Amino acid sequence: MNDNKTYQSVISYLFSQFPQYQQIGDCAYKSGLEGMMALDNFLEHPHQRFYSIHVAGTNGKGSVSHLLAAILQSVGYKVGLYTSPHIIDFRERIKINGIMIPQEEVVGFVDMCREFFQSIKPSFFEITTAMAFHYFAKQRVDIAVIETGLGGRLDSTNIIHPKLSVITNIGYDHCAFLGDSLALIAAEKGGIMKPCIPVVIGERNPVTDPVFIQQAKSTKSLIFFAQDYYQVEETVQDDHYQRLYLNENGKIWSEEYLLDLRGDYQKQNLPTVLMATELLRRMGKMLGKRLLTKEEIKKGISDAAKTTGLRGRWEYVSQKPKIIVDTAHNAHGLHIVFKQLQRERSRMIFDNGFEPTQLLCPLHIVFGVVADKDIEPILPLLPQDARFYFTQANISRALDANLLAEQCRRAGIKGEVIPNVQDALASAKRAAKEDDLIFVGGSTFVVAEALSV
Repeated sequence: MNDNKTYQSVISYLFSQFPQYQQIGDCAYKSGLEGMMALDNFLEHPHQRFYSIHVAGTNGKGSVSHLLAAILQSVGYKVGLYTSPHIIDFRERIKINGIMIPQEEVVGFVDMCREFFQSIKPSFFEITTAMAFHYFAKQRVDIAVIETGLGGRLDSTNIIHPKLSVITNIGYDHCAFLGDSLALIAAEKGGIMKPCIPVVIGERNPVTDPVFIQQAKSTKSLIFFAQDYYQVEETVQDDHYQRLYLNENGKIWSEEYLLDLRGDYQKQNLPTVLMATELLRRMGKMLGKRLLTKEEIKKGISDAAKTTGLRGRWEYVSQKPKIIVDTAHNAHGLHIVFKQLQRERSRMIFDNGFEPTQLLCPLHIVFGVVADKDIEPILPLLPQDARFYFTQANISRALDANLLAEQCRRAGIKGEVIPNVQDALASAKRAAKEDDLIFVGGSTFVVAEALSV
């Protein structure tokens, strides 16, 4: 058997034998850290052999994790990055300096642990977390950026003792596990705080701020609200970057930052990243490297997607017709995405020649969601003048495209049902004119299948 077949058989084994939340939903969720701690003991505590940064939040934690990794990598650190879910290749979850874990490392880890897996029956996420920690320790990374999977307090990643904790924001998602109020969700996300370890909070909220302040007080952690130190004053989009102008620490002038991540929601993420980076800069000597300079930070941010291989965040995959994909999947994220889509439609009208009777370019949306998603808050966000192609990813957790279409029709949103994602995208391409806009989203898994075309 060749190496690729061996790797594929191992991946098939992991997917088929161990419950994966992203694929099957609620029944794969494991509450508690017992399984993860058993794996950690078996592997002799690999997470204790490298520094780490822990990132939680409802939205933005993937972008923030990649931005932090890119900055640290740009100044010479050997940086591990653990995120989820993957878009196309399982190995995207575990990277060092932007390079995915080799297939042979995945195979070797599973072979080493297979008998132990059968004895404790860990979840898929527990296995991948343990694999990441083992690989980072084996490769002697200087520091690893670790993104939580779901929640914080009981997340498998929460066995680490980071040098810095980051919580991007709080919104309604995974309420069945995290609670049905922002305060309860904040308490779960805030569970990543560790004694005397500083914590950055990305976005202020009058409901969640007191929860975080109390948690920081109980853990004796210094707490920093990023919005108190950095405010985005203006953003400008060009062909390759978005330029963000920030007021920093009350200065009367603006600092310019270029990002190759062009989604509007990066306006919320950048202050979080800069606050975290400032704290890391102060820790520079402790981490064994020289202090970060502002120019190095800017360079790391400007090429973050290229450096880390991040995909699916307001990504342009075609120009004629223009096709944009984005992994936003809840009301908090999709609200920002659909506002940006409307602005993009208006801009395209002027770029392609203004028609007096037309204010927005035609929009085609390939749209699918997971079955456990509360779709009611999403429906008012969907543009009713768009042509929809209701679809579903090839996972058991996906909401049936016919049921999605029916719910949307009741809200006045019309379209056709094409259950296969790639067929739906092909249909949108056939229907769209050269100057139309196609958007693909609603679910990470819909985006993944669209990018696999």
